[in-house]
Amino acid sequence: MRVLIASDTYHPHVNGASYFTQRLAHALAEAGHEVAVVAPGPSLSPTYTMHGRVHFYGVRSFPVFIVPKFRFVMPLISAISQRAASAIREFKPDVVHIQMHFPISRMVLREAARRGIPVVATNHFMPENLTHYLHLPDFITHQIHTWAWQDAARVLSKTRGVSAPTRTAGVMLEPWLKAEVPAISNGIDLKRFNPQNDPAPAKAQYALPDKPTLLFVGRLDKEKNIDVVLRAAALAKERADFHFVVAGHGAEQNKLQRLARELGIEDRVTFTGFVPDGLLASLYAAADCFVNAGIAELQCIVAMEAMATGLPIIGARAVALPELIHHEENGFLFKPGDHKELAGRLIEMFSDGAMRERMGQESLKIIAGHDLSLTLEAFEDFYRKAMLPA
Repeated sequence: MRVLIASDTYHPHVNGASYFTQRLAHALAEAGHEVAVVAPGPSLSPTYTMHGRVHFYGVRSFPVFIVPKFRFVMPLISAISQRAASAIREFKPDVVHIQMHFPISRMVLREAARRGIPVVATNHFMPENLTHYLHLPDFITHQIHTWAWQDAARVLSKTRGVSAPTRTAGVMLEPWLKAEVPAISNGIDLKRFNPQNDPAPAKAQYALPDKPTLLFVGRLDKEKNIDVVLRAAALAKERADFHFVVAGHGAEQNKLQRLARELGIEDRVTFTGFVPDGLLASLYAAADCFVNAGIAELQCIVAMEAMATGLPIIGARAVALPELIHHEENGFLFKPGDHKELAGRLIEMFSDGAMRERMGQESLKIIAGHDLSLTLEAFEDFYRKAMLPA
């Protein structure tokens, strides 16, 4: 099967949709399919290269200096359309898989439809990821959300099928599409992320202390609510001895480092910055518990990686996190933004090693249903159905 994937975010962008697209493309190629990706390129000109076994057609893009490694594609219809058309013409896909509904995906969808090539989509979008930063009155925010969902539905309804990474994400989209949206997990490579990984490289690289460790991995952006975790850690420090590792970079990093100093826990927190891919599995292995206080997770790949390593999870009771975190089974859920409740959960988690071990084992059982091989089978079936005569 020849599969062309279109995405408005891709390597080296650091976000869940980018990682999903990268891993899906390479996994499909490893499974024997011919795979191409159309996404923002590394320069001001269109590019073509091979990323391993994956053909990569880069759309000309511009650097976003305030966001490291991120590049922005100007919504110039003609330029994107030309790159989409040339990629389709050269690669000759059997099926096209777009991610979300932004300019590159829109143009690839349009060019594929002109040629009668079947298109499917996966939605990674929710408006809250954008409006969270605007601090607008509720009625204006509601109007923006309505417009954004309507816009997404207009694009996605032109495909032969739309998936979402979780049932929660599907339910959010279904009223706008007026169609069923099946859940196909982002998937996790259980061979790469597992409890047998060696913690020593990460411990040495980041000079981590020899004590129980709480870990966050991800973008240091506002909707991740890492400040809530820092405030909870400051409250919990008198009754639970643990070290908090914050792995990643983003717009909030300086603010968070300053907050750690103000809370008097600077010596209890390590900010690693961006963690190279080769150290990531080791870093999970160096942890004893994973935390995610985010309020806009449609699945959460990093939580899945932590679970595959055998870690218990503490997370906000928001959006799709409860599909992964089964309260009091493989971790705890807390009210979003409530640092006092989170502090209590941290004290409970780091006061009972046997409970952490038991919850970690439960994480392994839950995550087994998200093995990447199952995700590949689901998408292969999704593509075959889309290729049937309409």
